[in-house]
Amino acid sequence: MLTLANADLRVDLLDPVAEQARLGPRFCWGGYIWQAHDRSIGTLLTGPEWPGVTPEPHNGQGLPESFRHSTTTGEPLLWDGAVGLAPGAGVLGRNAQGNIAVTSPCTWQIDLQSDRAVFCTAQSVGRWSYSLERTIELHSRQLRSHSHLTNRGATPLVLEWFAHPYFALQADGLLRVTLPEGTQLAENPGYVLSGRELTLRRAFVGVHGGHLEQLGLPAGRPFAVELSHPRLAGVRFTTDFTPFKCVLWANGNTLSLEPFIALHLAPGESREWMLTYDFGLATTNSGTGSPITSGCTPSAR
Repeated sequence: MLTLANADLRVDLLDPVAEQARLGPRFCWGGYIWQAHDRSIGTLLTGPEWPGVTPEPHNGQGLPESFRHSTTTGEPLLWDGAVGLAPGAGVLGRNAQGNIAVTSPCTWQIDLQSDRAVFCTAQSVGRWSYSLERTIELHSRQLRSHSHLTNRGATPLVLEWFAHPYFALQADGLLRVTLPEGTQLAENPGYVLSGRELTLRRAFVGVHGGHLEQLGLPAGRPFAVELSHPRLAGVRFTTDFTPFKCVLWANGNTLSLEPFIALHLAPGESREWMLTYDFGLATTNSGTGSPITSGCTPSAR
């Protein structure tokens, strides 16, 4: 595990070589934020299988990001016959079970400092060629994730990117989220939106019990939300871009808000963007060093 640290927080990043068992075709390997720890109260992030220590790579934990090789409805983007490309992961194919797998990982150069890590890679697959730089920075109680993607090929690079942060639920399995003014949400069995405040209708149960919806975001504005946290005054999650959509998902162990970018890079074109996570101060009733737990009983897997 690679580590960033300061007086307030410690952040664990996956090593793209040493920890390939935790990685797969879904999430970017370089700059994968696995966990954030408050110096006084311990872990701050969860995941779909939390508190399991070896989640399936498709689920993961922490604050992963994905450069999608297909749309969420399954339409191929970076595929040429049986060969695909997931920028930041590598060349894609099928394993013996017929599932999508990374057949040739990209190679990363890593510059690791005490509070900043820069991950750089470049890869050519079929008619596509790209370079990617991922920078993770820690400033006091703020964590920033910056991406810079360049199309180095002679054909357009068309894909989608999304963040998939896994936020901790309260001890009762619920969570409160303050959304941007003007956000809309269709009537659904999982969540209630009253003004700007989103709440869960009920605590979900386990890994497989949950619900997915899509938020209707106000046009032309970067994304900014505030979430309750079981042991912090709150967490603020912001982007410096306007998402073209945002998925809302939760199960019995975590909640995720997933802002998407549609990328269509002409030859030679670049795009960069940033995510910011501000972790509030520990609350007085947080305890000391105890792990985050959900108030729900996990289902059998």
